[in-house]
Amino acid sequence: MTRERKIEAVVGLFVAAGFAALLMLAVRVGNLTLHSDSGSYQVTARFENIGGLKVRAPVSMSGIRIGQVVGLGFDSETYEAIATLEIEGRYDRVPADSSASIFTAGLLGEQYISISPGVDEEFLASGDEIGLTQSAMILERLIGQFLFDKASGGDGD
Repeated sequence: MTRERKIEAVVGLFVAAGFAALLMLAVRVGNLTLHSDSGSYQVTARFENIGGLKVRAPVSMSGIRIGQVVGLGFDSETYEAIATLEIEGRYDRVPADSSASIFTAGLLGEQYISISPGVDEEFLASGDEIGLTQSAMILERLIGQFLFDKASGGDGD
């Protein structure tokens, strides 16, 4: 009977390890964090079009993740989307004249915000707004423009 108990214990450990692996995979794929950095600060950026940007999308600088999108809103006066970015406190030296762009990463088309550093000697602080932004590139709009240009150019102009 001890042999059966050992087999049951090994199977139980294997199942528990499988659940732990699934949990870690879900956290990685969902851009979730298991802890919060209380030293973070929030800034906003306005975009004409955010495409498929979602809350918890990464915010990166020079390819390094420095934060995440924590909120998306709409300004009904200027008709712009407002993204609220939470930047980790250890990245507190982001120049105030930096620019933010929305890019697409990978085959699945996950969108993220990339911050390009400026040259200002002052740094972004909590509540500041990034003034220079570049909206998401919408593939459908590019294809439509290409087809329209081909159709208008093909009639013997």
